[in-house]
This record gives sequence, structure tokens and C-alpha cells, in this order.
Amino acid sequence: MYYNLNRQTTKRIRRLPIAALALGCAFGGVNQAAAQAIASPATPSLITPEAGNTAFLLGRAVGTQGYVCLPTSTGASWTVTAARPEATLFTSVFGQDIQIITHFLSPNTNPNRFAPDPLPFANATWQSSLDSSKVWAQTVHSIPAGSDSSCPHAGAIGCLLLQSIGSQQGPTGGRVITQTTFIQRLNTNGGSAPADGCLVAGDVGKQTLVPYTADYYFFHGSK
Repeated sequence: MYYNLNRQTTKRIRRLPIAALALGCAFGGVNQAAAQAIASPATPSLITPEAGNTAFLLGRAVGTQGYVCLPTSTGASWTVTAARPEATLFTSVFGQDIQIITHFLSPNTNPNRFAPDPLPFANATWQSSLDSSKVWAQTVHSIPAGSDSSCPHAGAIGCLLLQSIGSQQGPTGGRVITQTTFIQRLNTNGGSAPADGCLVAGDVGKQTLVPYTADYYFFHGSK
């Protein structure tokens, strides 16, 4: 028994340097990505960032889109909740998915010149898991899913071009994503409102979360 316990402990200890190496590579990989151009798919002009912007970071997202059932003139229908999508963005390091960004809703505490006035109570937010830097963004244009090769899954939530409306350094001065000017949400799959469950007045007030995946491309101004 003592031998087996000792062997298991040794295995765990040996895994620690490997885990630390993978995490270090994740940090280094994202920082390196921030300094290198990433090839993004060709997209319709409507959701393509304006000239002079270059993709520097790609996160593959897994999350949910929230809906609430609200009354209409003919009964009821699903409406996107104020919480909007919530997601975790990953990148692959040595074949392992490493979390790099979280996507949620929060107050914009450092708006830029593109921010609406007055500000909404909260805006779509992306926060680096590496240094806690943030960027807030709002939708500029969208295309329906299934209408282009960059957004091929018909019936999914639409693909978007979003513009930064604010950013904030991490608590120790980190700036991994503060340079963001535009964000593209592409290759969406899932996330659309259910076809049932919200049809009549008796359904009003119901809520649901629908899983979705997507690719998020982050752009900065060309240097």
C-alpha cells in the first residue's frame, strides 16, 4: 500500500512540471500571437474590419446564448436576454485546449470615442484569462448564418463585426487585448432561439440557454 501511494504521488509530482510548461507556453503563445499577424478567413465587406487593421489573436469559443419569452401582438416569442452570449475562448497548445479569454456582459468603465453616449448599463466584454485586460465592443454589422463560407452553418446565430468601445489594462498593467480595434465572430454553430416553448401568453417569462460555438478574431491597428 505504501509503495502504491508513493508511486501515485511521484506520478503527480512529475506531471507538475509538464502542466507548468504547458501553461507557460500558453502565456508565451498568446503574447507571441499578439505580435504576429493571424490569417483570418475572407469575409463579406459588411463584416470586414476597415483597412489598416490586422488580426492578432484567435479564440475558439464555447458558450451559451440566453433567451427570455416575451409577449407579442400574436402571442409570445423568444428574445435575446440582456445577458447576451456568455462564452469561454480557447486556443490549442500541444494539442490541449487552454482558456485564454472569457466573454460576458459588464459595465464599460473606460469608454473610448466610439462608445455610445449615454452608455448602456453594460456592454459585451472580453477579458484575458492571462493578464485580466479587457475590451468592450458593440456590433457594427452582421450577416445571417449560412450566407457565406465564413459563416456556413444555416440556422445558427449570425456572424458579426464588432468595434471596440473601450478597453482596460489588467490590475498589474497587462495589455494582451487592450490594443483591440475590431472583433469578428465567425463560423457560428448553434445558439439560435428554440422553435418551441414560447408561443402563447402562458409561456411568457420562460428563459433558456442555448449552446453555441464560434471563432472570435481580434484585430489591432496595423503598425
